[in-house]
Amino acid sequence: MKPGQSLSVCALLLLCMAGTGNGGNILVWYTEGSHWINLKPVLETLIDRGHQVTVLIPSTSMFMNASEPSRFRYEPFNISITMEAMEAFFEEFLHFSMYEMDHMNYLQIYIRFMDLMKRDLQYTLQFLDGLVKSDTVMARLKEAKFDLVFADPIFAGRKPTSACEMMGRADIWLMRTYWDFEFPRPFLPNFKFVGGIHCRPAKPLPEDMEEFVQSSGDAGIVVFTLGSFITNITAEKGDMIASALAQIPQKVLWRYKGEKPKTLGANTRIYDWIPQNDLLGHPKTRAFITHGGTNGIYEAIYHGVPMVGIPMFGDQPDNMVHMKAKGAALIMDFNFMQTQDLTDAVNAVINEPSYKENALRLSSIHHDRPISPLDEAVFWIEFTMRNNGAKHLRVQAHELTWYQYHSLDVFAFFLAVALLLTLLFIKSCSFCVRRCCGRKGKTKRKAE
Repeated sequence: MKPGQSLSVCALLLLCMAGTGNGGNILVWYTEGSHWINLKPVLETLIDRGHQVTVLIPSTSMFMNASEPSRFRYEPFNISITMEAMEAFFEEFLHFSMYEMDHMNYLQIYIRFMDLMKRDLQYTLQFLDGLVKSDTVMARLKEAKFDLVFADPIFAGRKPTSACEMMGRADIWLMRTYWDFEFPRPFLPNFKFVGGIHCRPAKPLPEDMEEFVQSSGDAGIVVFTLGSFITNITAEKGDMIASALAQIPQKVLWRYKGEKPKTLGANTRIYDWIPQNDLLGHPKTRAFITHGGTNGIYEAIYHGVPMVGIPMFGDQPDNMVHMKAKGAALIMDFNFMQTQDLTDAVNAVINEPSYKENALRLSSIHHDRPISPLDEAVFWIEFTMRNNGAKHLRVQAHELTWYQYHSLDVFAFFLAVALLLTLLFIKSCSFCVRRCCGRKGKTKRKAE
């Protein structure tokens, strides 16, 4: 995901351009990280249903790869940012989020964060320049006559001054969460919750991994990953975590990049990559140690696995607060947790029945839906094209001016009425006082 953004409020943005019947022509805006993972199954399903899909892809991307086999067409565009610069920036952001922020006051955090976000905005504008200032690419896009733009607003394809306005023009928002994760609150009719669109039943594990899992016996296994971005764990922190994992009876499969921890126990194996969904769906899985990314949380919900969260940045702390409030997780602080803290947390979510029960309850809610999240996402995309947009679902607040939106015109009217009534009251009182005082004065003069 993009630094500093929150997945919990992020949506997939649909902007209808021109309605069609069956077999629409869809343009997909570029994105990164877990957001791209979410988009891919939707795009594959759209192709299965006869739609043409074109994906914009920058020349430098950490996750999108135009050379990998795919059934959708890529539309590449060049940007001036190198992969080294992008990785260096993200490494700096991760170091700030993981190691610096907890030791700063609010003012220091704000100054440092705003500096990072200014550079992030510069990169975003360079991405945009590489696209809209390419006459060749823009000519091809205009000739294609797309019926729909499918975009993730985390990567703004707009000028910063008009971002809110353009996002407000979206016909349908596909939210990456569902009511197994969210708490009830009012939403507009064009907000559709499709959390878990990437989740699927577990597939068999590689033979050597399955052998290690089966060697766990009745104790089972713990799956541990801090996501694909986290590669900067210090040797000291790695040793502390490994020491904690060595004290639990379960076997541990740990996705880890870096120097092998000196305290790594015999019950723990480290991997450059693990089939996370397939491991979470394995009957021997007892707990999931996670950084709190939305995709990982939803795979754990899908399979009913309790969690120990070690959130790092972005939406991850908020995600884990949701899971803790739902009774399916405990939260550790990356900078301040000690060996025994992590050991106790893992033992708690495994041995205290409430965590597993709550995880299974969330899983039941997740699966008990009239339509799968993937099918629902595709339905609303096609709905938007069939109906030449979804204007009837958009709140009229988007059509109001800023002063109308904040009811300032209504406030001004009532203020004017109140002032008028106050003025009339004062004038009436003044008139009555003058009349009364004047009559008394005349009576007194007559008496004299």
